[in-house]
Amino acid sequence: MSEFVSSNGYEECRATADWLLSSTKVRPTVGIVCGSGLGGLADMLKDPQVFKYSDIPNFPRSTVHGHAGQLVFGMLKGKPCVCMQGRFHLYEGYPVQKITLPMRVFKLIGVETMILTNAAGGLNKDFKVGDVMIIKDHINLPGIAGVNPLVGPNDDRFGLRFPCMSDAYDRKLGQLAHDVAAELGFKFVKEGVYCAVSGPSFETIAECRMLRTLGADAVGMSTVHEVIAARHAGMRCFALSLISNCTVMEYDSQEKANHEEVLETARQTAAQLEKLVSTIVARMEHSNTSF
Repeated sequence: MSEFVSSNGYEECRATADWLLSSTKVRPTVGIVCGSGLGGLADMLKDPQVFKYSDIPNFPRSTVHGHAGQLVFGMLKGKPCVCMQGRFHLYEGYPVQKITLPMRVFKLIGVETMILTNAAGGLNKDFKVGDVMIIKDHINLPGIAGVNPLVGPNDDRFGLRFPCMSDAYDRKLGQLAHDVAAELGFKFVKEGVYCAVSGPSFETIAECRMLRTLGADAVGMSTVHEVIAARHAGMRCFALSLISNCTVMEYDSQEKANHEEVLETARQTAAQLEKLVSTIVARMEHSNTSF
């Protein structure tokens, strides 16, 4: 049997979901994925129950600095949530189906809405370091090259063979985010298109220019695969990018992208991002979107 079936099959996901359901009384309806340096979102959960990835059956392990590698269950603004403190990436060597296993497990434990965050490089020249971009759409470069979590036999228990992606990011939640940002006075909240690359090397100048020409406003190494798997399983998705560095577009520039800059920006902006996300969660029931 091929690797993608064994690394993301229904039975495997069901076994993981059943283990989690038997280990906690929390029944989350909201799932949150914390990007690089943004694990503080999980610290906002009330009465947290923490599981290390290494203790969860079938779960991959996060190997990246800035990703704690644990699942946190608890209440956020009165809503039961589960938080991933650390995600998985193609560049860690995992098959794309393994990277997205948590999305399918979340579906099986009752999650209906996914909120995903990441740290990304800004391609749009109007963006500044520290801005937060509401993702309205994505470009899946690995997917164009055939790296898609849905490749292989489709299991109808998860979703349809050919899921629509024109509505990948919930527009009502996007509008709610804009409304919340305006009420909080957060003028640094933008909107744009996120482009996923595989990493781990940062992009060349020519690649950044190409991505901007294609219509991307920010570039990163995550999120898109998770969104595809979540939408395939029928969950709503909302995603934010913290613009942690500005991509280099000019050959005479002395700037160089590095991971420490990403983490430092996340540390500086974490409080505002946590406030934004927690308020969105609190207000979900007051939006025009229903669970």
